[in-house]
Amino acid sequence: MTELKYKRVLLKMSGEALMGDEPFGLHMPTVERYANLIGDAQRKGAEIAIVVGGGNIFRGLKGAAAGMERASADYMGMLATIMNALALQNALETLGTPARTLSAIPMPTVCEPYSRPKALRHLEKGRVVIFGGGTGNPYFTTDTAAALRAAEMKCDCLAKATQVDGVYSADPKFDPEAKRYDQLSYRQVLADDLKVMDGAAIALARDNRIPIVVFSIGGEHSLIDVLSGQGTCTTVTN
Repeated sequence: MTELKYKRVLLKMSGEALMGDEPFGLHMPTVERYANLIGDAQRKGAEIAIVVGGGNIFRGLKGAAAGMERASADYMGMLATIMNALALQNALETLGTPARTLSAIPMPTVCEPYSRPKALRHLEKGRVVIFGGGTGNPYFTTDTAAALRAAEMKCDCLAKATQVDGVYSADPKFDPEAKRYDQLSYRQVLADDLKVMDGAAIALARDNRIPIVVFSIGGEHSLIDVLSGQGTCTTVTN
């Protein structure tokens, strides 16, 4: 059994991560690769909860910018996150990792409605828990949903999966002088507007003393490396 620095983790994934090289929607080989990473960490003793975004299908802010009423656009975005959650659940269970999707928007013919006691029981029984539907309310991002669920599940950390190996002072794809951080404080993230997560999510994590670990999910063992304290990442704490 791998010795874990963080045993119970809330993994935040973007919907765009599930697209692979596709311009839209789901790229199932990519979804399966992430399911393998998650299943490997779960078999090595991690208790994993996941919040996945919906930007590969529909993003509420983009819909609102195009002229839709914001609340309606956000509800559409929440439905997109449930579609992604179900795809990830299917990939996990196909690979032999038990998983459950719990939705903040009740739809009992599709998945279980969110309940904190039920989610905790699933984690304790060794199931990966995927939270769909954001917080169930418009005007809140899936970043905020991730911080909220991490607090409710009493997670040891909130692991944000990205395409780069941590937090930089600027986008390293466009600025070769961008500085990479190993450690940051919540205060510095907010003061320097470093775009780790939105302000509400940072405040929730700070108030509940939940470290935010930002890492690249591109590596073969990236998730278990970070959870065991060996992977390259940026950690945000007090």
